[in-house]
Order: sequence, then structure tokens, then C-alpha cells
Amino acid sequence: MDSQGVAASIVIVLVIVAVAAVVGAGYLFISTPGSGVKENQLPVPSENQPSVGPSFGEGGFTVENVSSTYQIASGGTSGWFHTGQNADIMLSGVDFNNTGGPLLFNHPMGIASNGTKLLLADTRNNRVLVWNTLPTGNTPPDIVLGQENLYSNNPGTGANKMNWPVAVATDGQRVAVADTYNDRILIWSSFPTTNGQSADLVIESVPDDPLLQSDPSYLKRRPAWSWGVWTNGEKLICSGGGSVLIWNSFPTQDNQPADIYLRAQGDLGTPRTITSDGACLIVGDHNPGQNASPSGNQGNFVWSSFPTTDDQAYDFFMSDPLDPRGAWLQGDFADDGKLVLLGVNLYVWNSFPTDASDSPDLTLGNTDYRFEGGDGSGAVYAGGKLYLSLSNGNKIVGFNSMPTSSNDSPDFAVGAPDIDTNTLQTNYIITNPVPASDGQSLFVSSDFDRKLYVWKNLPDESGAYPDIVYSLPFAPWDSALFENTLVLVGKQSICVWETLPRDGDFPDKQFNTSIGSVTFQELKGVALDDRYFYLADEGANRIYVWEGIPDNDTEPKFSIDVSVPTRLSSDGTYLVVTATEADFDKRINFYRIDQLSSSAQPTLLTGVNVNLPQAALAVDGHLFIGDAGFNRVLVWNNISDAVNGNAPEVVLGEEDLDDHVPETGVDKLFWPAAMSFDGDYLWVGEFKFSGRILRFSPS
Repeated sequence: MDSQGVAASIVIVLVIVAVAAVVGAGYLFISTPGSGVKENQLPVPSENQPSVGPSFGEGGFTVENVSSTYQIASGGTSGWFHTGQNADIMLSGVDFNNTGGPLLFNHPMGIASNGTKLLLADTRNNRVLVWNTLPTGNTPPDIVLGQENLYSNNPGTGANKMNWPVAVATDGQRVAVADTYNDRILIWSSFPTTNGQSADLVIESVPDDPLLQSDPSYLKRRPAWSWGVWTNGEKLICSGGGSVLIWNSFPTQDNQPADIYLRAQGDLGTPRTITSDGACLIVGDHNPGQNASPSGNQGNFVWSSFPTTDDQAYDFFMSDPLDPRGAWLQGDFADDGKLVLLGVNLYVWNSFPTDASDSPDLTLGNTDYRFEGGDGSGAVYAGGKLYLSLSNGNKIVGFNSMPTSSNDSPDFAVGAPDIDTNTLQTNYIITNPVPASDGQSLFVSSDFDRKLYVWKNLPDESGAYPDIVYSLPFAPWDSALFENTLVLVGKQSICVWETLPRDGDFPDKQFNTSIGSVTFQELKGVALDDRYFYLADEGANRIYVWEGIPDNDTEPKFSIDVSVPTRLSSDGTYLVVTATEADFDKRINFYRIDQLSSSAQPTLLTGVNVNLPQAALAVDGHLFIGDAGFNRVLVWNNISDAVNGNAPEVVLGEEDLDDHVPETGVDKLFWPAAMSFDGDYLWVGEFKFSGRILRFSPS
């Protein structure tokens, strides 16, 4: 089977007998055909029979062998990196400029209909898909916007291209798209009929007329980082840039300013999705102000009557009914006035809620079906059917009629063979990948997936599936690979392989909650060298340092106070501490290891400005910084140049230090985060809004 084949089916699940070298059993080994069976296995206990040995964390490890084949990289590269160079291959996806086809989505978000047609914002594929008739199964779309065909996915800035479209709206004649990372709204004045058809109107965030640029009121009435969009053919609403914009009549010219500007009396933070029937307005917000949400939870601003004046006060703010810590809600109104909103679960109100405590009349998704929504997922009622866009589930699921029971499950899926299959998982598309390579194998952990993916050999082709997938009992945020040791850390948990896990072996050491007298709060970083073992606890604002990998009762040699430390890296000479959300000038910290002590003071990065850096990698005397907010990797051939305040010699993912636009092209990066350099290849994992793993080769 080639690298694009599906993983072989699981044929046997076995429980591993606890062994002295492993603290806490609770492991499962999933064997696929040809993978062989380990000797220390017993049948899985029945429901009434307890597992063998204690469990670790929230459960045990599972190991899946994947029937994967791929070309193996030869290594032996030489030279160095250069600004703007292409990546060689891409993992955690199909390939560069390749969606994998019309029905392989990548985190779809907004969904819309006029009752006859269905539209879907396939966000990370930089396209909007259009079905001319409402689908009732896994049927391909008829038209694609933003791309010339159903297989390409490169972004662009022309009127026929998109860069990370989040939302779509239509009244059946007009179509509006929130083209988020192009900071604009695209509008088709008549319903598009051909692939890649250019938009008729463009409303951008920055006016071209220099006279208008000096008018603050005009600028406020233009979209910026547009996220949500809604229209009924008469009004148009857009959210983004800390505001909600309303056009009282549908725009008829490029860059037409909005009529109404809403800030929820200063309480809007990062407005996202929009739900409306033209008579009321519901706006989801990722970062609402404390007046609306004292606990800081996400939620929705509600105007019970449609706003008619600038900054009209909202009536109330409501969070997810079952989980206030969940994301904001997004949905639609049925023909009979019912309100359907998708959040952690699916909620139905028979009539519009009167206040924040007005509970839904129907809730689905507690136990019978898990709605894998996520940021920007949506719902639309059309033709008597209810369609849900599930971003993290990577599909549309549909109900043939409005649900009436909490036990109802979707009737069909679009973008997957059935309602339960997640094609992100079956295609090994990883969220928040953190790579680590020793030059022979590649190990990629993910906190969101709670998994460790292992390529036994370094792949030399895009889309290669891993050979082994570990399901983990915790969410690993960082990893460290030194010589033959691999360490994963996250939250309050640590696991250590003292021999690299190329064959599905289990960790040799596990720590949960504490080591010695140190109790963990929020582990965000780990590093290892020939002298020390380092842990960064963001919650404690501290880095703990042990001489070598500790045992359960080993006390640290010392600790260092650091404000909100996250990922760590050591090349044996420098310990580099990334503090992603520290003060702007304190986000990259250098410590000389031979001078480390509890009172050690760092040298700060001064040669370049960085924006929410996710990681700094020190290796073999080199330095790489994953400058996520500026969508680039900064490279110094000699780390001492960075320590001494010199600017980087190389910028990967952008054309120069002034270019900050996120894109998913072969020479572009979209929120680059963690990295690994094995001497031959630089592996870069993208974060949050993209999940690619890119390999760059020096030349």
C-alpha cells in the first residue's frame, strides 16, 4: 500500500502485562496485518473484569502500526539555508497545492444556503465549495470558488483567489465570503456558475485613496481580519478587527463603507461568527471584555432587536449552556422561528432566548453523538434539513429533518464515508505538530490530538503516513530528543523513552503531577543535554533543573525564575527559553549553561522583533526561531550572533523581514511553531490555524 493508502484495519486489541521497567501499565497495543504480536500480551479484559495494573493519567497508551510505505531521504545535505527558499516536502497533508480532491476538506468552517444550494468555506484549502442542489450524502460539489479546480489550494490575493476564507453567506442571488487573511469581503453580485469565477466586488480593510486613509471614521467602517459574514440580500454584516459592521443596503461598489459600526460599548474583543434572521443579531466573541464575561469565558453578544445606530448596546451576553468554558455559538433560524446553535453540543430553542439564563429546549450530543465542532463551525437550516459544518470533525453532517429528541444522530455525512469517520485522522493530518528528528527517524507529538506519530525513517515524499501512532494519556506540549532519549511533557505529565520508540515500545519512565517536592502546574517546555534535564512550568513562572533525568523522588539541583516560560532548547552551550506571552522584549532568553544557577540572568534577543514566538531551537551552534505571529522562521548560522544582537541571516517562509503574511505555499509559512534540525533537514511544524509539517534542506 502506498503512502496515501488507508491504514490497515485493526484486527486485535491486547492489554500489556505490567513490567518492572514501566511505571504503571494501562497500555494497549493495536496490531495491524503484518505488524506481529508482542509476547507480553493478554486478551482485553471484559467490561466486568479489571485491567491489569494501574492506569497512568487518564488511561493507558495505545499503539497503532500503520501499513505505510514511502521514499526514504538519503541525507548527506550540505551548505546552508537561504531566504525565501522552497520547502522540499510536506507532511500532515496531501502535498503542496493539492487538496486530495473535492471531498477531502481541511477544517471546514462557515456554511450557508438559500434553501436550494449549499456553500461551504473549506478554510485551510483556501476555497469555497458549492453544491447546486442540497446534498443528502457524500456527493461532490459542483463548483469551487477561490481555485481553478477542485484539487488546487494555493492562496492568492486576486478577486478569483482566497487566503483562509472563514465564512460564506448567500441569499440565492448574491454570495459574500469573509476572506479572512486577505482582510476583505468578496462579493458575487449574481450567483457564480463556473470554477474560479472572480468576485464582482471587493471590500478591503485599507482604502486605496490616501485622502480616505486619514479619515478614522471611514477606516472603522471597513473590514479587518474579517471572520463572520451574513446577508439576507438586503443587509450585509461582517465581523472582525474588534468590531461588527452593518450595511443597511447590500453594497454595490468596491470598498463601500458600512453604515453601522458596533463595538458592544467597548466589550467586543475578537468578534467571530454571526447569526441573524434580519430581526435580531448574535455575535460570537473569542475574547469578550470583562464587563460582559467577568470569568473571561468565550460566548455571544445578543441584540434582541436588530441594531439601527452606531454602537447600540447589546441586550445580554450568553456562554455555551453546558460548558461556559466552551467556544462561542454559531447557527441559524429555522422557518418556524426555532434557533439552532452549535457549540460544545447542538442546542435548539423553540423561540428566541429572552436572556442569558434562557436554557435551550433541546440539547443533542451528550452521549449519542459527538459533534466535533471547533472555531468557526456552523449550522444552516435548508430545505427542511439541518446541515452542520464540523471543523475538527472535517465534514458536514446532516439531519433529514429538524431534530426532536436528544438521542437523534445525524442521518448522513458529506466529506466522509459516514458520520463517524474523521478524515483528518484517516489521512494523518496533525494539529499543532511538534517535530523531533535524530537524523534517522522523525517523531511528531501533538497536544490537540494527544498522540505521538513515528516515522521510522525520514520520509522523502509529501503526504507520507507515519509507521506508528501512539495515543497518549496526556496532551504533550513540548518534546526533547537527545542522543537516544525522547521526552514528552504537557500539563502535569512527563514520559521518557530511554531508547527511541521506533518499534512501538512503551516509555521507560513516567511522572505525573510531581517530581520530588516539585508539584507541576502547567508544563510547557523540556530540554535535555549531556549535563542537565530542564522543565519549564509556565504556571509556576519557573524552570526546574536536574542533573540528568530524575527519578520520582529526585530534587532539582536548582530552579530559575522566568516569566511564563514555554518551550526550551539546549545545544550544551546555551539554554534558550521561549516565553511566548511575556513582555514583548523578553520572549527569547539566552542562558550560558556553564553559568547556570538559581540567580542566573538571561541575555535577551535584541537583533529583531518577534511576534508571539512559539519556539527557539539551539542545535549544533545554530539558532532557529519559530516566529509564529510574523509567519516566518528566523535563522542564525551562529547562535552567538543572535546573543550579541545581530539580525538573522536567513528568513524562511517570507521574502524578507518586512513580509509577515501567512500563506500555505511551497515557500511560505502559516504560524510556524516548533522545529527540529537533525543536521541534514530542518523540520517545521505549523500551529493552530495550519497543521503542516515542512522540511527544508540546506543547499
